[in-house]
Amino acid sequence: MLPYVPEQLPRNNFVVLNWCAKKLLSLSHWQIKGQLPKQSKFVIIVAPHTSNWDFIIGLLVMFSLNIRVTFLGKKSIFIGPFKWLLEKLGGVGIDRSHPHGIVGQMVTLFNRSDKMILGLAPEGTRSKTVEWKKGFLHIAQQAKVPVVPISLDFSKKEVTIMSAQQVSDDIDGSLSQIKSLYAGVCAKNPHLV
Repeated sequence: MLPYVPEQLPRNNFVVLNWCAKKLLSLSHWQIKGQLPKQSKFVIIVAPHTSNWDFIIGLLVMFSLNIRVTFLGKKSIFIGPFKWLLEKLGGVGIDRSHPHGIVGQMVTLFNRSDKMILGLAPEGTRSKTVEWKKGFLHIAQQAKVPVVPISLDFSKKEVTIMSAQQVSDDIDGSLSQIKSLYAGVCAKNPHLV
């Protein structure tokens, strides 16, 4: 059974994709635990991120819950027919040379939107990383929105939606607190965590 999805969240309304995603999650025995907050704007972080399967499971969850999650991509891939498809799915082309950087672009987008969920992988790569990137914390803090941590546990086949976390002025402290929520979560490729 899927968790309740609050009315104020942005929706994708892809009826066929939503139905197919629910079926695929069910057939593959993945479960979604927890609940999204009753807020119209927040940042979702999904971790650990160690394989392309993380993105696929994330898409299945997004479509199963009928929510629209904004994700980032290089502006250079938003061309031709791919631009229409990526934008329809929630993609935003990022200009890395923008004077306000990615954080500034995302804060502006949050401020212009009535409803928005931004989905990010805090590691920033599928490779082994020592530290998470802090951009998601700066975005949440400056846009005055919470961070909702989501874990993908491949050993249990569970996607866990955790409680919304407010970001304090102590970015390093907020990062440590959020990272601690992922203790014991088994990644697809645990040796990369």
